[in-house]
Amino acid sequence: MKALPLFTGALCAALLAGQASAHGLWTEQRRGNIETIYGHGAEDNAFKAAKISGAWAYDAAGRMIQVTVEHLADHARLEPLSPPAVVAVALDNGPWSLTPDKQWINQGRSKVPTSTQSLHTFKYSLAIYHEGVSLPALDQLKMVIVPEADPLAVGVGKLLPVRVLVDGKPAEGIELIGDYRSAPHQISAKTDAAGRAQVMVRNEGLNIIAAEANLPVTNDADIETRGLFASLTFLGEAHHE
Repeated sequence: MKALPLFTGALCAALLAGQASAHGLWTEQRRGNIETIYGHGAEDNAFKAAKISGAWAYDAAGRMIQVTVEHLADHARLEPLSPPAVVAVALDNGPWSLTPDKQWINQGRSKVPTSTQSLHTFKYSLAIYHEGVSLPALDQLKMVIVPEADPLAVGVGKLLPVRVLVDGKPAEGIELIGDYRSAPHQISAKTDAAGRAQVMVRNEGLNIIAAEANLPVTNDADIETRGLFASLTFLGEAHHE
């Protein structure tokens, strides 16, 4: 990966820790299907499938595979044309406003004029299913945790080097949660000036590494903050038949 320009000091300072209660996005293989999961920790919540704004699948060489998003009653299912090595998903959660009585409403502040806080949240997921994959460009993911070693080959209990990009640029000071499902409040590492960190591979089964960032927005009638969430999922040990 070629070097990318670093965030300016002002933008780095604007990166705030995400809300502890914010929901994340990731994918899991269930009953032979690739399901999108919207939740926090062990929670697996229903959501409007129409909020999935994009899905991309690739083979081990980084070539795109056609993928269809099936809109189910309480979530979305991904149907790639052939078994993928990599899957990326984006969810546009829309604008949210916090009322004085601490209730979140899924509308911008122009429709909630008494709001005390307003933001537009986006969730991004990157899943790696096979060893030795060549990752494609992931520009469609405005926040992404990019592994800098093969996550399926690192091994449980060992450190996986990663790089966090926001809007395509390295993001400094981003806190990484090493096991989003089992310990969603436990910070495992923080990115350096180049957006890099090392996170321990916790599980033989599914690992979900996650991160959040809030970025200020100006001259917008509906929001003052853009909230981003990113997850990286993979098996701690590659599955072999």
